Amino acid sequence: MIKVNNTLKMMLTTASASMISLSAFAAPTVGETEKQATNWIAIIMFVLFVGLTLFITKWAAKRTQSTKDFYTAGGGITGFQNGLAIAGDFMSAASFLGISAMVFSSGYDGLLYSLGFMVGWPIVLFLIAERLRNLGKYNFSDVASFRLEERPVRAMAAVNSLVVVAFYLIAQMVGAGQLIKLLFGLDYNIAVVIVGLLMMAYVMFGGMLATTWVQIIKAVLLLSGATFMAFMVMKHVGFSFAEMFNQAINVFGEVHNKTTEEATQIMGPGGLVKGPLDAISLGLALMFGTAGLPHILMRFFTVKDAKEARKSVVFATGFIGYFYLLTFIIGFGAILLVANNPAYIDQAKTAVTGSLQLIGGSNMAAVHLGHAVGGNIFLGFISAVAFATILAVVAGLTLAGASAVSHDLYANVFKRGQVTEQQELKVSKMATLGLAIFAMLLGIMFEKQNVAFMVGLAFAVAASANFPVLILSMFWRGLTTRGAVIGGWAGLISALILIFLTKAVWVDTLKLGEQAPLDMSNPALFSMLISFFACWFFSITDKSARAQQEQAKYDAQFVRSMTGIGASGASDH
Repeated sequence: MIKVNNTLKMMLTTASASMISLSAFAAPTVGETEKQATNWIAIIMFVLFVGLTLFITKWAAKRTQSTKDFYTAGGGITGFQNGLAIAGDFMSAASFLGISAMVFSSGYDGLLYSLGFMVGWPIVLFLIAERLRNLGKYNFSDVASFRLEERPVRAMAAVNSLVVVAFYLIAQMVGAGQLIKLLFGLDYNIAVVIVGLLMMAYVMFGGMLATTWVQIIKAVLLLSGATFMAFMVMKHVGFSFAEMFNQAINVFGEVHNKTTEEATQIMGPGGLVKGPLDAISLGLALMFGTAGLPHILMRFFTVKDAKEARKSVVFATGFIGYFYLLTFIIGFGAILLVANNPAYIDQAKTAVTGSLQLIGGSNMAAVHLGHAVGGNIFLGFISAVAFATILAVVAGLTLAGASAVSHDLYANVFKRGQVTEQQELKVSKMATLGLAIFAMLLGIMFEKQNVAFMVGLAFAVAASANFPVLILSMFWRGLTTRGAVIGGWAGLISALILIFLTKAVWVDTLKLGEQAPLDMSNPALFSMLISFFACWFFSITDKSARAQQEQAKYDAQFVRSMTGIGASGASDH
């Protein structure tokens, strides 16, 4: 049987950070976990995956000759491939563990939560994808600075993007280290270094082409594994959702000592958020944060035209929606097959707390279910896929960070565009090396730290700093450089300050008092409003000649955003 340490509950809270936002997991520090017996099946499967992806990286390296190849895979990725890669970028191991754990613990709430993330995709589809592809070259900054003054806008956009990337990276690296320490039996530091070295190899040598294919393979593996688990669960209940829900209610009532009426409540919405303001704020962060994540936006430049960009969002939405449906079934399946199986119950902790405690905590529900339906071999497969998932996500993040450093800061801010492709490519690879070392150090430094708030911060910053500037630059004639720069900085700073004042940081992390100054878990409602207001106010009050020129250029920008005339085509690999 699987042996997993009791402290996994705390660890996987960290891992869940990559998808479950601030309000869901804001516990104190993550305690040190104990190394488990080496899981050789998982290690062999992981080595096979790494071997395959390194072969792809070698193939991609031969085709990565220019900055366009490095950042966008030459623009030659199809809509279907890009949609699958975006899904691979978005479906983290932690969403697999975290969302299914939420369903396991609170039933229907888990589905509602996953729907929050899904709402962001139509926004990306209808508002952003096509125009982004027609206006940009490599990243979000290209679009924001299209008709505005390049240097201040790019500097602001690059810093905002690096902050988002940094917080995402921390969560992923810590999650990876703790997950692998427990599931593979490797030392934490070794796990973090392995992730760091591999992501550096993918990005530095293979650029976007290698990263894309790593994400595609990982998405296929994760969807395959989750599909098998969901199929086995449905087979257990005779492929009847009604039967699954009925059995789940009965088992939930039995293991939690609840009446049938109380147990039935898992089929309705519960108390995921404290109040309406929290709910609105969280919803805004999830919806608009998606449309401001640099590593997601960057993927729209890998396709040849706007039509393929639109197709890629449609495919991504389909794959992600299907995945969340699977996690929902897996969560209820865990109630049926794990909650009442003594092999997966931590009897000692259950006796102390008086409530059901899984070995490793509730976040292990999906992993335990994997073992229950597929034995040790499938457990090894799921463990390997979890690690592979993290690799794919950090590779995308590293590339987004490298583009902000080399393309925005080095090439356009410091060198004012007077650089050769070879120079920019060299700086990109140096930036990748620097980011990988930075990520490994952060991962080791934050080993015992809860980093849930950092992902909440990543979404809040993306929604507050990137999204308002991006959307207004494309849709509002009146936006000026002054408005965009002040609005972007205002969104970033206000999001950082407000997050600092939340319970997750003020009380749980920094221990500055018993009561947080701000009684909210996500500040997006206020920081987004501040950013939009600053963009609007400082634009309408800007009467300079420069501002008038920028507003006059809007028509040309609008025509290009709608038609694609002047947008660069794909390179032929």
